[in-house]
Amino acid sequence: MKYIKKTNFFGLMLLAAHSLSHAIDVGPLTINGFVKVETSRASNQCSDCQLVAGEARHRPWADDLAAGKSYGTKGGNVSLAQPYIGTKEFDLGQGFKVKGLLSQRWRDGKVDIPGVWYEKNATVLHEDYGSLQIGAFPTRGWSVADFPYGTKFGVADPWASSGAGYGLLTNAVRYGLPLMDVNGGDLHLELTYDQGGAGYVKHKPQFYEVYAKYVNGPLILDATAQSATNGMPMAWGHGPFKGITNDASKENLIAEGNKQSIVMLMSRYQMNAKTEVLAGVRFNRWSGNKATWLGQDAQGNDLWNDMFNISSLTGPSYSATSTDFSLGVVYKFMPKWSVNTGVVYLGKANTSNSVERGQSNSMMLNTLGVGYEIEPGFSVYGFGGMVNFGHKGLAPLSMPGHAAFTGVDSRVAKSGNWAGVGLVYTF
Repeated sequence: MKYIKKTNFFGLMLLAAHSLSHAIDVGPLTINGFVKVETSRASNQCSDCQLVAGEARHRPWADDLAAGKSYGTKGGNVSLAQPYIGTKEFDLGQGFKVKGLLSQRWRDGKVDIPGVWYEKNATVLHEDYGSLQIGAFPTRGWSVADFPYGTKFGVADPWASSGAGYGLLTNAVRYGLPLMDVNGGDLHLELTYDQGGAGYVKHKPQFYEVYAKYVNGPLILDATAQSATNGMPMAWGHGPFKGITNDASKENLIAEGNKQSIVMLMSRYQMNAKTEVLAGVRFNRWSGNKATWLGQDAQGNDLWNDMFNISSLTGPSYSATSTDFSLGVVYKFMPKWSVNTGVVYLGKANTSNSVERGQSNSMMLNTLGVGYEIEPGFSVYGFGGMVNFGHKGLAPLSMPGHAAFTGVDSRVAKSGNWAGVGLVYTF
């Protein structure tokens, strides 16, 4: 959850709610998407408590806090907007069809991740041979964990945007097998490969993902395995996979490659017409990445790579593993009303590093929410929650930053809570 200045997306969303009621067809194109705004108040907020503002968490000089900074309850707003512009399916003959998709996300009026498209791809489909998608698109490890699993009980970011996975692919190909009948249920399998950005020779990026979805009556299982080599070392499951550095010309300075992977199983079970239970478990593995000095910028500032789980700037890096869990329940008690509650647990990490980098810490996040559907596609909701860290100090290795997801910096406070309201419109 990000806390920022109020934007004008609230008015834009209300305008969309009154003017749009379904996807828009414009010739061969179909436009749909969503707009969402939230406002909230949260305790133990300290947005500028870090001594070196904005510095990546695994650089040792980013550990220290600034002296004399105050923290407390603060309010904030956040907005998201993401349209999808897709072509209708064009018949190529002999059972083959082709379609295209373009999509970008804006957060608080700005592109969510600069330089990265959420969707920019083309897909060829055949009923007997399956589908082949080429271009930029989200991984299943992030997108499925984000929606429907995380979104349904208010943990989209803490669950989907943590861990050792990657979330957005930039130069990928995905093959989906035709639907198969297995033990009375439907099984869908996908294989994905991404070669990352251009210009990397010494540390060539390679990304593989296997995804399986099984549906049998009220039970849905989603299984994902990712294996990535020479992507940017991170614990941000939403992050893009491009290369080991932002600048391919600097890769020769990097002493060792980076590897990280996840195996994740999530399940949904519709107990009855009103109650749905969702659960997930994820195993993370990082190889670690040594610190490397990359030179200086035009102002004479030192440039460093994105190191991970190091003992010192001149010492080795260490591999690490951890296990994370999620559990949630959604209950519809009236035709238009629903309540939800859930928990995300980011576990301690196993590593040989004797220097504390957050491996001894854990995070428990609990949520409670209520939603009301004003009309199809247009809903209002309230939410609240609390976060508790195992101890005050560096955040667990599964977190991308010490104040990620809630604004509560684990170095400043051991716990915090929040409450807010939001509106979402899908078209």
